[in-house]
Amino acid sequence: MKKLIISNWKMNPSSQKQATNLFNGLSRGLKKSNSKIEIVVCPPFPYLSIAKKSTAFKLGAQDCFWEDQGAFTGQVSLAMLKDLGVKYVICGHSEKRRFGEIDEDVNRKVRAVLGAKMTPILCVGENMEQRKNGQAFSVVEKQVKQGLKKIVKSQVSKVVIAYEPIWAISPNGPCLPDQALTMTLFLRKVVSKIGDKKTAKDIRVLYGGSINASNAKEYISSDFLSGLLVGSASLDTKEFVKITL
Repeated sequence: MKKLIISNWKMNPSSQKQATNLFNGLSRGLKKSNSKIEIVVCPPFPYLSIAKKSTAFKLGAQDCFWEDQGAFTGQVSLAMLKDLGVKYVICGHSEKRRFGEIDEDVNRKVRAVLGAKMTPILCVGENMEQRKNGQAFSVVEKQVKQGLKKIVKSQVSKVVIAYEPIWAISPNGPCLPDQALTMTLFLRKVVSKIGDKKTAKDIRVLYGGSINASNAKEYISSDFLSGLLVGSASLDTKEFVKITL
């Protein structure tokens, strides 16, 4: 299976012109990227239509709503995203959880994304206080179990899990490769209890948090890590392309 590298632009850039320049730069630069790597770019909603025709990468969304339509002001449906060519959807990013999103909401989104025949990226991760208190594994286990609740076993391996410890998000500095690997193995163990050993082997587990071109290879070279979730470094076209080489 190909390694998966996902670019999360977050709330950047501030104009369509800048977004177009980023998309064009990626389309040119990614022609050199490793053919064994699948690349997904997740820009803010207003810029999704600009990249719809690009063939250099797959398109992802940073969030979604679980209902198809209705009186849900400010929400974006999966039908809208699918019409724009979106294949992947981030669910439960720590920056969404910080503003009140709970595990039940994340689970609704994951199930809705699967139902739309798209790929959910389930984000999990502990904060520094939880890690210092020895709660990292229990926090992440709960997030995974709740995020995958009510999903049939045959669908579990279609979910991508992104381990992004909150304390390691830029500019704080990354979680060390051996720490990321330890958590990855633990996550696969949790998944094996939800599904089975094959599911645990097949599911893609990514690492995210202060990834850049100088440290990416330390993480992606592991057979147990399926790829990376890249934040701020993905806004620098040259830097992001180096990560994919």
